[in-house]
Parts: sequence; C-alpha cells; structure tokens
Amino acid sequence: MRCSPRARLLAPSLLIAQALGSPLAAQLPETSRRGVDSVFAAYDRTDAPGCAVGVSERGVSVYQRAYGMADLQHRLALGERSIFHVASISKQFAAIAVALLAEDGTLRLDDDVRTYVPELPDHGARITVRQLMHHTSGLRDQWQLLGWSGWRFPSDLITERDVLEIAGRQRGLNFRPGDEYLYSNTGFTLLAVIVQRVSGQSLREFAEARIFAPLGMRDTHFHDDHTMIVPGRTAAYAPRAGGGWRISIPVFDTYGATSLFSTTGDLLTWMAHLDQPRFGAPALWQAAQTSGLLNDGTAINYGYGLTLATWRGVRTIGHGGADAGYRAYVERYPDQGVAVAVLCNRANVSSVELARGVATAVLGDRLPREMVEMRAMPHRPDAAARSAWEGTYRDPVSHSVLRVHVSGDSVLANGQLLEFGSDTTATRNNVPGWLSLQPGAGTAATIRVHPRGLRQVVYERQAPPFPALTAYAGRFFSEELDTWYRLTVRDSSLVLTHRKLNDNTLTAAGRDAFTYGGNVVLFTRDRRGRITGFTLNGGRVRGVRFVRTP
Repeated sequence: MRCSPRARLLAPSLLIAQALGSPLAAQLPETSRRGVDSVFAAYDRTDAPGCAVGVSERGVSVYQRAYGMADLQHRLALGERSIFHVASISKQFAAIAVALLAEDGTLRLDDDVRTYVPELPDHGARITVRQLMHHTSGLRDQWQLLGWSGWRFPSDLITERDVLEIAGRQRGLNFRPGDEYLYSNTGFTLLAVIVQRVSGQSLREFAEARIFAPLGMRDTHFHDDHTMIVPGRTAAYAPRAGGGWRISIPVFDTYGATSLFSTTGDLLTWMAHLDQPRFGAPALWQAAQTSGLLNDGTAINYGYGLTLATWRGVRTIGHGGADAGYRAYVERYPDQGVAVAVLCNRANVSSVELARGVATAVLGDRLPREMVEMRAMPHRPDAAARSAWEGTYRDPVSHSVLRVHVSGDSVLANGQLLEFGSDTTATRNNVPGWLSLQPGAGTAATIRVHPRGLRQVVYERQAPPFPALTAYAGRFFSEELDTWYRLTVRDSSLVLTHRKLNDNTLTAAGRDAFTYGGNVVLFTRDRRGRITGFTLNGGRVRGVRFVRTP
C-alpha cells in the first residue's frame, strides 16, 4: 500500500528510521557537514543548475541538502525532495524485478531470452536472462545503434518499440554470450519487456507494487510516459558554447536501462534496504550484490545492476547514471555502514567524484590510510626509446585504435600524456591499467594494456596508411541500421555523411581502416581488391555491416 497522507509529510530520514525500526540518528558532526558543503560550494548559487546530496549511516539519513537551481526559467531552487531522472541507476531495479519473478517461480534466470522476446534473431548461441543482468550477453548497445541510425539525442523520442525493432535487425553479436563483459543498455530494456510479458504488469507497475510501495519510496517511479507531469521534477541543462546554459532533457518512452525518477531520500531508503532487506529471500539479495562470472569463471565485479569495487581500500557497491543533462551516483560503503546519493541536473559534473568527495568528508579517519608508494623519479626515456612507441595501433578484437606520437620530450597516447616507469612501460592519468610496449620493426610492435576491464588488450601496430581515397567513395547501406551512409572525397579528405547526422572527416588508421569520433570504419574488399563495404565499430558495438550499393 502507498503511504498515508501523514507519512507523505514526514522527512525522508524519519521514514528510513521508522522503516528499519531504529531511532533517528544525530546529524553529521559540524566538521563533516562543512566538508560536504565544500564539495558542492561551486554549485551553491541562484543562476545555475546544481546537485542534491543525501548521506545515511546505519540506514538512517544524517544529512540532506541541495545546491543550485531546479529550473532556471522559473527560478526554482533545488530542494531535498527534488525529483531527478537518474539514468542507469535504473538498472538495479529492473534486475531486481526480474529476480523477484524468478523467486516467484514464473521464470528462471538461466532461461533463453528468446523464450520471452522472440523478436530477437537467433544468433546461434543461447543468451540467458542472467547474462542480460550482468552485461555479458554480447548484445550490441541500443543507444549507439540508434545514434548511428540517425536518432538525435536527447531531442528525439525513443520508445521501447524502437529498441526492439533495431535489436531484431542485428545479424551479429559483440562476442559469444558469456565470454566477455561489455556494458549493454539493450539487455536492460529487454528485462523490462520480460517483466511485462511474464507478470502482465509493466515494469513501472511491477516495481511500484513489489519494490517502491513496500519501502515507502513515494517519489520514485519508472517514467514510461514522457508527457506526464511530475510535481517536483527538475529540469536539466548542459553548458552552451560561449557561456550560459541550454536545456538538455532526455525524451524516452523506454525504460529498464534508464528512465527511473527518484530523490536522494528515496535512494537512501533503497540502500538501507540492501543492507537490511525487508522482503525477498536472503539468497536473492546476496546474489544481487555478488559478482557475476564469465564462461571461464572470471568474476566481472558486477551484480544485478550494481557495480562491486573498492576505493581507497574500502569496499563499495553502487552505480552511476548519465543521460542528457542529468548526472547521478549512488554508492554504499557497507563495512562502514555509510551510503551516499548525489543527483545533479547539470551535464558538466562528475557525480562519482562528487560522491567520493562526500564519502571522504563523512568517513574521515574511518578510511584506511592511503598507501604512499615510494617511487623513484619518473623515468625519462631518451629520444630513441620515445620514438619506438610512435605509431598507430589497433586491437583486432574490439577494433579500437590507439594513436601514439612524440611531441618534444613527451609521448601522447590518444592525446593523453604517458608517464614512464621504464623505456617500455607507462601509465595514463585517470585511465585504469598500464601499458607495455613490445618493440619490433614495422608492424611487429604491440602495446598491451594491463588490464582493460577483464580482457588484456593487445594493440597491433598498423602499416603506415597511404590510401587512395577515391577508392572508398560511394554509397553504403546497412540492413542492421536500416540507413544509408555516403562517403565522398572533400578537400583531400574522406568525409562520411548521413541525412540526419553531422558530417564526419575520417582519419586513416591503417590499410582500409579509418577513425572518427571514437568509431572505427573497417573496409572490406572482394577477391579483385574492390571495396565491397565496411563494418562500423566503436565502444559498445562491434561489426555492424554496411554494403556498397550503386
């Protein structure tokens, strides 16, 4: 049942305390409050969007505050009850809804997805519901596919039908199901479809009845109608070139992967529940917060829509979200009994960095002392050692490209400065893992990234490209995207055009390989050496086929 009118007026912290049967905790110490406020000091203003923050300890809210504006047009300030689109934080609720159906016995997590979604093509390998929940299905990502097809984000309306249609057009997977972890929004939209087809209720209805209402999360819902008015909803913004702000609000009628609306208080309630579940079998909640496994037994550090990690030696369970101008991050530090929720309506913030700043202020000396590694002075390779790194490299699995070039005494990899530990090892700032060079003449050299996700990436040096660009010009069609691309030579450059997308200039990255905007175009030839088409690759999608047409 929904909360009574009186309960709706209670402060979120009191609702959490009542739900768990514990007394209302004291507020944060003054020093911690000042520390949290300092994290958001730049956003505490009346002429810009901002953020809301919530902190709980042992399941009780101890601090909630908002900084900045909810609506610039109407000059409305953010408040503790402001409602945000929280993007991919949605995923854990879609996954839990399916897990509850499995607990009911109406489906099994190891069922074939096509049992419930026959619109998906038979890819020759069984994809399970569990693999959707763990991002190990191999399904190509819906947003990238739709974007390549010509949808303009965030202004174009995207529906569940659009996702089902484009997923049904795919003739390949990124990898064999269960072999890798690669984030796929498609899988979580399909989870919403499965909930509806198994339960007879939409994910919005099911989650309300089975999750949100029992926990008193009265300001939370899956937003399945973009025209619906939601009192207390925030607008969202992105910086405008030249200064100021522009409205940036997603228009989605698809949910599961996204489209959850919530508040910091409701998300604190949810995180308190994950610590002390109030319904469902203990095994369900343990599995939700346990790493999934690949086919070879490798742990992926991802549960049921939850990222499992460590930070500064502290165990963390959480997830982030980013759609249009919204940024969100929720994280629990279960061994310390602390949870943090940060929700923002401005695109130019890192919600994870803000949340970690809050955690630092709250946890204080409860954080393990950071290990201070005694390091020698950074290694400075000579000119010959630096030049050994230079070149264009490509990973033959994901087809991602790494460009390394020397600029004076510095070496840059995709524009990021390398810091050397030796002539053949280096790191990049804010990029996980380290790089090692295995020198060789010509194309014999490789660069290994240790690790990148779960798979060690081996970038192979490409032969210097000297392509005759006119050979690539022409019109190309993709059945998988149901769209045309045209390639033309313009001012000695190869340019990709589409009727709805911006023009993109392609940069050579090896024989028959080009890049633009993080994407890689790999051309194919027939036995006579004529260009027959290309595959489009990038990020969360590999191998989309285009065929050359007259």
